[in-house]
Amino acid sequence: MGKHSAPRRSRLRGRQATVLAPVVALAAGWAGTAGADPVAPASIPALSAAARPAVDGSHLVNVTPDAGRMVNMRVYSAAMNSVIDVKVLRAPDHSKPAPVLYLLNGANGGVDDSSWTEQTDIADFFADKQVTVAIPLGGRGSYFTDWRTDDPVLGKQRWSTFLTRELPPIMDSTFHGTGKNALAGISMAGTSVFQLALDRPGLYQAIGAYSGCAQTSNPLGEAYVTAVVGRWAGNAANMWGPPGDPAWAANDPYIHADRLRGTAIYVSSGTGLPGPLDTLDGPGIDGKPAKLAAQLTSGAILEAATNQCTHRMHDRLAQLHIPATFNFRQVGTHSWGYWQEDLHKSWPLFGRALQAEQS
Repeated sequence: MGKHSAPRRSRLRGRQATVLAPVVALAAGWAGTAGADPVAPASIPALSAAARPAVDGSHLVNVTPDAGRMVNMRVYSAAMNSVIDVKVLRAPDHSKPAPVLYLLNGANGGVDDSSWTEQTDIADFFADKQVTVAIPLGGRGSYFTDWRTDDPVLGKQRWSTFLTRELPPIMDSTFHGTGKNALAGISMAGTSVFQLALDRPGLYQAIGAYSGCAQTSNPLGEAYVTAVVGRWAGNAANMWGPPGDPAWAANDPYIHADRLRGTAIYVSSGTGLPGPLDTLDGPGIDGKPAKLAAQLTSGAILEAATNQCTHRMHDRLAQLHIPATFNFRQVGTHSWGYWQEDLHKSWPLFGRALQAEQS
């Protein structure tokens, strides 16, 4: 692992099949809960009083305590005319400013317990790191972008506006932000992190894409995106128009990768071959053969597809002489255990970019 130093791995065959594969509905169980320093209910009014609305009228609806340092935010998005739930893990020292790390869930939007809060150890991992962690919920099949047309099934999707213009000022005012931000996402959101960084240059000092596919406007990329959106009965034509529409290229991070210069970048992918976490006692499997079988089939196909995309993005950034850290695992499926490891491994890069303190 290093700046364009990872060895090229052999690629799995059957590319057409992998790209057209549907998104896996990842199901896993996380046993972690919050650590020390719980949020006292008495501190909630202070958080609400500190919150300031965004310029378009988006605002904090309420904050309620969860376990440990976790709180639940409800934020009204003027762009989507709806209330969005955001899980927030407060920085350990509430008296000091802290940067914000936004973690995006995958294609299901994190609404069925397949989310960072339920499937990983973020509460423990960030216990000694002076950073606020925000996990928006929702956006199933949306690619966290602004759709040109409301979808009959998925509704009004204006996630880029929400994530880059509405939510950040509310987060910074409510949780004493430093103005520095990082963004990481898995699977579908491994595409979105690049798109969001391009949509709002300078907002994110660092991005992390775990098992994503950055190239979206070539025929295989279009097929992959269409399959992901269609998995949730959405119509990708309502997002960027029919295949071949200029909007597909306009939103393709591979094409516009030169605009990522100056952003700290971490990208990772496995090959789809079974790895050390793909066992009955692996994370989220809970000894259930059906879960393991899904991880070794659909999870393997999806990871093989994203691995191809990740290698292409590696070559593109190398061609442009844009520094980036790539972690190509020789094994591993499309699953939470590996994404937790990715977050751990990418944190040093994020921490430096955010100038985050660590005890």
